[in-house]
Amino acid sequence: MGLVYGLLGVLIFSITLPATRIALTEFDPVFVGLGRAVIAASLSLILLISTRQPLPHWKFLPNFAVVAIGGIIGFPLLSTLAMRDTSASYGAVIIGLLPLSTAMFGFWRAGERPSVTFWLFAIAGSGLVVTFAMTSGAGAIRFADLALLGAVVTASLGYAEGAILARTFGSWQVVCWALVLAFPILLPIVLQHLPASLATISSNAWLGFLYLSLFSMFLVFFAWYRGLYFGGIARVGQLQLFQPFLTILASAVLLGEPMKLTTFGFATGVLLCVALGRRT
Repeated sequence: MGLVYGLLGVLIFSITLPATRIALTEFDPVFVGLGRAVIAASLSLILLISTRQPLPHWKFLPNFAVVAIGGIIGFPLLSTLAMRDTSASYGAVIIGLLPLSTAMFGFWRAGERPSVTFWLFAIAGSGLVVTFAMTSGAGAIRFADLALLGAVVTASLGYAEGAILARTFGSWQVVCWALVLAFPILLPIVLQHLPASLATISSNAWLGFLYLSLFSMFLVFFAWYRGLYFGGIARVGQLQLFQPFLTILASAVLLGEPMKLTTFGFATGVLLCVALGRRT
């Protein structure tokens, strides 16, 4: 069951970038990037109250703020801005560095020093991503590349901090409390970027936005953390290695993006570095 829940979580995560591209056809990028958290925060508040979760002590506020800045604001907003100018399959290759980057922040927060071999694989994986960006972007690093790398860094920081808080509060509770914390800050920003006429938005754009709000920002964490609990972090965490390939496949099916051999080649190289780096 751990692998089943873990695979379900990876499947939900893998459709995030294609769903973002669909939502961006008619919605403002800021509304797509931050509006999903407003919807998820409303659901989180209902869940926390109905299950009578104890209010976290104020001393944990900075930790929850890091989770909110990284996983709820940083990654969604930066990845959405990147999806304006590049394909979802392209983003999948760069986002493939996320497990390795999360491990780095995990080492840092735990006060541990990664092995030399780990750093070699990390450098190799990063080098492949830079090479992929340079060769795919006419020899230059674009804003989309910087936004995607920023999304990786912010999400990694949020995930690592969230893993530490989960020892005290539980896994899904951490995500829900972080969403509720970010809600008062995000709501006025989202309202400013609300479409002038919601009635003119097509059903496809709404479906993309609702997928991001209900699945990518809320339900996925229940499946993913449940999978880690039942199947073990190391074992189930390896399923993340399939995520870029699933995103490339979803992009071809949902968006009609071409499945290029070079994209698969770089994705394979990055994931090999991630897999070997995590083993060390």
